[in-house]
Amino acid sequence: MNQYLFSWKPVTATIVLAAILWFFTFFIDWGIFWFKISASSLVLAVLSFILQPSRHLFLTINLKNILTGLLSAVLLYFIFWAGKTASTAILPFAGDQIGAIYGKGDGTPAWAIAIILFFITGPCEEIYWRGYLQRQLMVRFGGATGWLLAAALYAGVHICSGNFMLTSAAAVAGAFWGAMYWWLKDISPVIISHAVWSTFIFAVMPVP
Repeated sequence: MNQYLFSWKPVTATIVLAAILWFFTFFIDWGIFWFKISASSLVLAVLSFILQPSRHLFLTINLKNILTGLLSAVLLYFIFWAGKTASTAILPFAGDQIGAIYGKGDGTPAWAIAIILFFITGPCEEIYWRGYLQRQLMVRFGGATGWLLAAALYAGVHICSGNFMLTSAAAVAGAFWGAMYWWLKDISPVIISHAVWSTFIFAVMPVP
C-alpha cells in the first residue's frame, strides 16, 4: 500500500458524512429504517468508487471467496449467539436493547429486508468501511492501527442510536470484518460474509 494514496480531506469528509447519515438513520424517527440504512450505505459506496477507483472495491466471485465468506458468516453468527446468551445473563437491559434493534424493522416484510441487506446494505457497507476507509487508514497508519481505527469509527457512528448493545455489536462485527480484510487483502469474501450474515441474522434466522 503506497503512502501517496492517502489524503486527509476526503477521508475526513466521508467520516463526517457517515456520522451524519447514521445519525439520520438511527436517531431520526422519520422514514423507513431499512430504506434509510441502505440509502446511506449506497451513498458512501458510490463516493468510495469516485475517490478510490480501484480493483480492490470490486467483487470477485470464485469458490475460495464464496466458501470463505460463508464460513466466516457462520462463525460470526455463532459469536453473536454466544454474545447474546452471555450479555442477557449479565446485563439486565440487554434483552430490551436487542429487541429494540429488531424492532426497527417492524412493518417491513422479511423478504424486502433480506433483499436490501443482501444486495445493497451489506455490500455497500463493506465497500466503504473496509474497502475504502480501512484501506486508507492502513495506508496512513499501518495494518494494526488502521484496522483498529476503522473498527472504532464503525462502532462510533452507531453511538447515536443510544443503544449500547447495537454499538457493541457494531464494534465486534467491524473488528471481525476488518480483520478479514486486513488478513486476506481482498474485499470480496468480506462482502459475501457481511451480506450473508446480515441477511440471516435480521431476516431469516434471528439470534434466538
